[in-house]
Amino acid sequence: MQKVGRILAHVCKDGGAPQAAAFLQSVVDQLAGGGGGGGGGGDRADQLQVDVSLHRNQFVLSAAQGGGGVLLRRPAFCPIKHLSVTEAAAVPLDVQRHGVDVGVAILLQSANHRVLLTRRAAGLRVFPGVWVPPGGHVEPDETLLAAGLRELQEETGLKLEPDDVCPQILGLWESVYPPMLSRGSPQRHHIVTYMLLHSPLTHLQLQAALRPSPAEVSSCLWLDVPLAAAVVSAVDGDDSAPITAQDLPTSLSVSDVGSDGALSVGELPLATLLSRAPAGGADVERVSTGTKFALELWLDTHTHAHTHAHTHTHTHTHSRGDRSSLMK
Repeated sequence: MQKVGRILAHVCKDGGAPQAAAFLQSVVDQLAGGGGGGGGGGDRADQLQVDVSLHRNQFVLSAAQGGGGVLLRRPAFCPIKHLSVTEAAAVPLDVQRHGVDVGVAILLQSANHRVLLTRRAAGLRVFPGVWVPPGGHVEPDETLLAAGLRELQEETGLKLEPDDVCPQILGLWESVYPPMLSRGSPQRHHIVTYMLLHSPLTHLQLQAALRPSPAEVSSCLWLDVPLAAAVVSAVDGDDSAPITAQDLPTSLSVSDVGSDGALSVGELPLATLLSRAPAGGADVERVSTGTKFALELWLDTHTHAHTHAHTHTHTHTHSRGDRSSLMK
């Protein structure tokens, strides 16, 4: 049952009325026609194109018809996907009744094509010490953009104006915590919208304005395209996938956040960012699987934009392009 003050994911199938997504059912499976949850199946598709809307405080997803839509993906090791009937029955009722929450995460791209990641504070209950973009829950009566800008400011101190950022939805991620059944039964279930914002400022100009909240952020890092590509190549759940990290430094400069919020220059081993989610035991410092998904989509967008600009360089020499129509 929906509680006051929370935005929940809803599923719309076959033209019917939207129904609140069940905690113990994968949204991907519900939209693709599978039951999801309690089946233990490992061969079902992990992504599909969806249409999405946020209306009257309901985040409604439906399978895209006739092409188009936004990509919704879950990890191959999604706990809900692999939950057995016995394991599903063991999930506490108060957790089962929670529903599927809605979040937004901001991939902030600087004018010189870098994106901001933050390391979640060690004291946070969900994904502590993991590298992610700034983001959080969508509040009642907020648009996705308003929620993203609010979370960006709360976590990093960066205050950006809606008219200055050219927003674009990259994709949706079905996130469950803990991320693997080996670490316990599911406690949180989210649909996260990854939104790309194009800032007219360079990463150094944005860096000068950073005022991270030490309660939420312990470090900050700007990724360029080669580093993002290396991170994406470290596929979670597939240790055989080769990591492409040629010509990258073995350590990276980061901005560590003190208990008083002050920033200091620190070093982070490249290997940390290239760590994969361990199949068992305690989690490790790494880039979250959902973030790798978002970076993969960002790289695709970046490559497409670069190719388009190169192709039209002679006819659009003086035009920087108008991205205002990407998302209203």
